[in-house]
Amino acid sequence: MESRPTNQAELPAGGSGPVNAGAGDFVGRDSKGADSRCVELSVVMPCLNESKTLGVCIGKALGFFAETGVVGEVIVADNGSTDGSLAIAEGLGVRVVSVPERGYGSALSGGIGVARGRYIIMGDSDDSYDFSKLGPFLEKLRGGDDLVMGNRFSGGIRDGAMPALHRYFGNPLLTGIGRLFFKSQCGDFYCGLRGFSREAYQRMRPRGRGMEFALEMLVRATIFGLRVSEVPTTLSPDAPGRAPHLRTWRDGWRSLRFFMLFSPRWLFWYPGLLVMCVGALVGLWLLPGPRRVGGVTLDVHTLLFAGTAVTLGYQSLIFAACAKVLAVNTGLHPPSRRFELFRRRATLEVCLVVGGLFMACGVVLAGLAVGGWSAQRFGDLDPFRTMRLVIPSVLALTLGVQTVFAGCFLGLLGMKE
Repeated sequence: MESRPTNQAELPAGGSGPVNAGAGDFVGRDSKGADSRCVELSVVMPCLNESKTLGVCIGKALGFFAETGVVGEVIVADNGSTDGSLAIAEGLGVRVVSVPERGYGSALSGGIGVARGRYIIMGDSDDSYDFSKLGPFLEKLRGGDDLVMGNRFSGGIRDGAMPALHRYFGNPLLTGIGRLFFKSQCGDFYCGLRGFSREAYQRMRPRGRGMEFALEMLVRATIFGLRVSEVPTTLSPDAPGRAPHLRTWRDGWRSLRFFMLFSPRWLFWYPGLLVMCVGALVGLWLLPGPRRVGGVTLDVHTLLFAGTAVTLGYQSLIFAACAKVLAVNTGLHPPSRRFELFRRRATLEVCLVVGGLFMACGVVLAGLAVGGWSAQRFGDLDPFRTMRLVIPSVLALTLGVQTVFAGCFLGLLGMKE
């Protein structure tokens, strides 16, 4: 499908009548009073000072509707433009929603919130994506897919459209992390052109107000088990002279931060389990006596570090459990059978019993240490011997207290109003 050149002379402004045949149908017009059940596709464009390209994007979307017969609308979600973008959108007769709260996610939320289509396609209004070629997205959505992502790496990235740092390092690295953390098959987490059904959006419910909005949409679709697919998409360079909204290092960190905070498993569970297991193995290895590795002797000092590693790892596992409960309670994560089993068993009473056993072991070991000290008439002791009792004693007491506190906090998280 060829792109249609667009300017205000070609597209009648301000009309609300239908362009396609059929009562109640409308294509990209301010259709107040139109039956929303007639709208199949809403195209939402976030806009912040895009006067150089907004008219072209709108024209391509309207051209797609006209050439395919799709009944749809174009919504421009303006995020405080001061360069005349609003006047361009209004002059072309499309729906405009002003979103005062700044942020990419805020603008998209505002636009999607007023969309009347059964399906919604969102895309940047900088003409980096071709709105005249929405057919593959709509075809996938009609086929039952919940979220259809564009993939720029399979569709083609034109010269100058993406910095080399983003193309060969940042995007592949962060997409790889996202695929690993959330078991996603998506090959381009950051494509701004994507489509979804209204029902799927209600299930995803992304809450981010900045660039994390797009990531959250894909992540939540994946963890909630929605049908996600991809279609090849071409990325074109921004208009000459347009200042890029993307900030490489800031947005890269925000992406990594989002991935970590949205995945308690990778943020807390796996690192904590690794640290705790390594600490426990080293501690058990050193408990009988000093060990020589090459020309180095490892003794109670290393044993102390091993005990600290066990403590930190165990605390990280507790954080993982609490974070998961909180995520499910707030709707960020869906409940699972494994989670419900853990929730039923990790009661305050069970934690009190387990914590009490840990503390009892600690008291017994402390008693043995005091007994050895008593045998020396409470005089000077050999730390290389006594610390092999004191360190496990302190570790057991600490784990016991941590377990009791964890049970109390989990119980608090499980309370209902």
